[in-house]
Amino acid sequence: MIVVAGEALIDLVPQGTGALAALKPARGGGPYNTAVALGRLGSPTAFCSRVSRDAFGEALLDGLRDAGVDVSSVRRGGEPTTLAAATVGEDGSATYSFYVEGTADRLFTAPALLPKGTRAVSFGTCSLVLEPGASAYEELLRATARRGVFTALDPNIRAGLIPDADAYRARFKSWLPYVTLLKLSEEDAHWLGGTPREWLASGPSAVVITRGGAGLTAFTRDGAGYGEYSVPGETVTVVDTIGAGDTVNAALLHGLAVRDALSPDALAGLGATGWTALLRFAARAAAVTCSRAGAEPPYAAELTA
Repeated sequence: MIVVAGEALIDLVPQGTGALAALKPARGGGPYNTAVALGRLGSPTAFCSRVSRDAFGEALLDGLRDAGVDVSSVRRGGEPTTLAAATVGEDGSATYSFYVEGTADRLFTAPALLPKGTRAVSFGTCSLVLEPGASAYEELLRATARRGVFTALDPNIRAGLIPDADAYRARFKSWLPYVTLLKLSEEDAHWLGGTPREWLASGPSAVVITRGGAGLTAFTRDGAGYGEYSVPGETVTVVDTIGAGDTVNAALLHGLAVRDALSPDALAGLGATGWTALLRFAARAAAVTCSRAGAEPPYAAELTA
């Protein structure tokens, strides 16, 4: 079982380019998209969050159930659902404005127990920024790592939500000793102001950086030193990039689970062949997501056809 912990929200997806394009509501949120993608790929998955009882909240839970995701760890609240309004540029890239005050997911509290059979827990995005829930997710990250469970972190920086950039960067560094796999975009890496080797030295066994259409690179550490493995991106007509990074996150976790590699020692043992195959799978999955509007990750059959 892979548990994804974090926010679920509604993306207001533009039906065209420019600031005044018509908006269509769609289920989203980095952790939510990751959970749906894992479910569609066939990994046993559970979602750990706090979701509104409003109509948007019901739609979010329906999307998880449709993907086969266990929602027994989802708590409910009477507050509204968070909204994220996207603007898509001419190149298909998306930027976001968030409406987060007084929303349900901000009041998350860490559960006493994770689902039975939990092999890995994934964290990231707004849930690690917005208090008081951010401290609860941080508590869960540290407790999970102390129990020896594989942890994944995708910070998925939304700078407009971060009031004190330096404080967040310091907090990010404090998480690294509790992280097994760190995945982030090239833009996130630049904003955070570190290097893969610096991050590896702080705790993670592997760092994966996405470079948009240019592909993905994994940086690893093991007893012999450091490894670096890259693959190009898949050629695709980009509709938008919404959910692409979340799909990469899910594909990495799914691929590691299939390889029984959800541990630091197993990551170190993948080698060039294993990492190249895993990164190619993630690149292909992300390309499918980019080929359609909104966060619509692929099903397993779409990647094996």
